[in-house]
Amino acid sequence: MTKSTENPLYRSAFPIEPSEVMTQLPTQFFATLVQKVNREISAGFDVINLGQGNPDTPTPAHIVKALQAAAANPLYHKYSPFTGYRFLKEAIAKRYLDDYGVELDPDTEVAILFGGKTGLVEIPQILLNPGDLCLVPDPGYPDYWSGLALAKAEMSFMPLLQDNAFLPDYGSIPETVRRRAKLMFLNYPNNPTSATAPLSFYEDTVKFAAANGIVVASDFAYGAIGFDGRRPVSFLQAPGAKEVGVEFYTLSKTYNMAGWRVGFALGNREIISMINLLQDHMYVSLFGGIQAAAAEALTASQTCVRELVQRYESRRNAFFGGLAEIGWQAKQPEGSFFSWLPVPKGYTSASFADKLLQEAKVAVAPGIGFGKHGEGYVRVGLLTSEERLQEAARRIGELELFA
Repeated sequence: MTKSTENPLYRSAFPIEPSEVMTQLPTQFFATLVQKVNREISAGFDVINLGQGNPDTPTPAHIVKALQAAAANPLYHKYSPFTGYRFLKEAIAKRYLDDYGVELDPDTEVAILFGGKTGLVEIPQILLNPGDLCLVPDPGYPDYWSGLALAKAEMSFMPLLQDNAFLPDYGSIPETVRRRAKLMFLNYPNNPTSATAPLSFYEDTVKFAAANGIVVASDFAYGAIGFDGRRPVSFLQAPGAKEVGVEFYTLSKTYNMAGWRVGFALGNREIISMINLLQDHMYVSLFGGIQAAAAEALTASQTCVRELVQRYESRRNAFFGGLAEIGWQAKQPEGSFFSWLPVPKGYTSASFADKLLQEAKVAVAPGIGFGKHGEGYVRVGLLTSEERLQEAARRIGELELFA
């Protein structure tokens, strides 16, 4: 028996060194939050976890049945076409036409993705060289940073401030930055601030991008979730949007299909072609059965989507009713399934989140995890029942922080 088999701890014969890119990947801030929550749960505490963004209700039954039927089809047991089945791209184009009045060519303006996050990480790699500059919202979704690190690109942050409705102020971006920037991320309805963007903002965005040669990457992950009878606006609804950028959409939030990993990139033909080319070298598209189920989700009755949005709106109303009772003043979200709440005086976002977890057994996400301008806020997910949301507000109220 050799030494390596005798020793249960396997060791490499020589040092295994990560590449430079691996050492530059950003720290996953929310992994620490998950660890803290799990410690409290393991200790036997009843934690109300409002810190994550994972949909809490199942995928609608008709979509599951479509997958079950498609899984038995021998056609889907083979490799899918590298760029995906045309029937799914047609379904995507039809849904965008019905919902937003946007016309898309299924063959040239739609790319199928392994979830929306994949496209967000891919686009810096297809457009940016090492040292190139990207405009990034602050606060914003941390995985934008991951794609930029993989591309060895640089970031310039666009502050999202309450005074400007959590929209970037293009006029405040220095000319030197505008000249260098090649890519810009936007995300409305916004994670984490829950703000929405009007069409006029996207019209200004198209002009700004065209004038400065900046590609727009619109992250429309929460595109179906708008409250008070208002449907969120798509970037692609702005005239000229396809000439300057693409939009990323996912079925994760709209149809509670987070684990299915189905997303799309839509818009500019050259960018779509490059995404497909990169993916040709990495994947052989999604399992055909999942593509069939995704097409069913997009083309069948959208009653399930309307019911989902109403559920989140009812939860929002119940939660903010509880916040009003304890004196925690905050603006109600316009879209997404998040709330963006100011922390009380004397606390940082991290220290306040720790206090809520330790003393109220309520988990929230500290705003600092989304960027420097997230400080002073916490993000709360509306991803549990109305009763649990009201209970969370009651527990927080017992700490008497808002008297």
